[in-house]
Amino acid sequence: MSTFPCATIRLGVNIDHVATVRNARGGTHPDPVLAALLAQQSGADGITAHLREDRRHIRDADLERLRAELSIPLNMEMAATAEMTTIATRLRPHACCLVPERRQEVTTEGGLDVRGQAGSLAPRIARMRDAGIRVSLFIDPDAAQIETAAQLGAAVVELHTGAYADAADDTARAVELGRLATGAEHAARCGLEVHAGHGLTYGNVSPIAALPQVMELNIGHFLIGQAIFDGLPAVIRHMKAVMAAARSA
Repeated sequence: MSTFPCATIRLGVNIDHVATVRNARGGTHPDPVLAALLAQQSGADGITAHLREDRRHIRDADLERLRAELSIPLNMEMAATAEMTTIATRLRPHACCLVPERRQEVTTEGGLDVRGQAGSLAPRIARMRDAGIRVSLFIDPDAAQIETAAQLGAAVVELHTGAYADAADDTARAVELGRLATGAEHAARCGLEVHAGHGLTYGNVSPIAALPQVMELNIGHFLIGQAIFDGLPAVIRHMKAVMAAARSA
């Protein structure tokens, strides 16, 4: 596993909200697996799908099909529970990203408290690693959380960019970008591969994509929403072009 800055940066496409639209009416349309295959055809480097405990969007059958039909990496987002660990070790996706999860939240609201939950996380991380799964932890860019992630044997940390994306003004955004830059540097020094995501759009992705330690961005809501107007292939191509331009600047 390389921890050195890379010239290129990968785009993982989160398809959860295709399933959200499907589930609003029941039935099978639109099919999130077909969206994933179209994203793959359009240049996505990976697919992310979050199997929530309440199955509000992605369903178990979706994951089964994604695992069988994709030829690019599948990243399963999941709560750090016994049920989800069992599902993950049976399916064996390329990677699993452990995230905090609350039933009443609309979407993931912050990073996982790895330091506070280290005792319960350790055996689940070990079990997934033994199954050949790359384990990622979705965390805030905090040094203690990063160091604990490394100690627990995670391969990857995905830095939560929500505070950056939701910043009220340029000054606040610059502070959050600084935290992310420092966190990315520290994670790389700890031997972790660095990913980032949450709330990223055409308008705010460039400073994050420019961070040399960040090797992958996982983006969902914006891409799926913008695809209503421009089509998913065009949106993926445009986002990858914006990311590549930021990386080479």
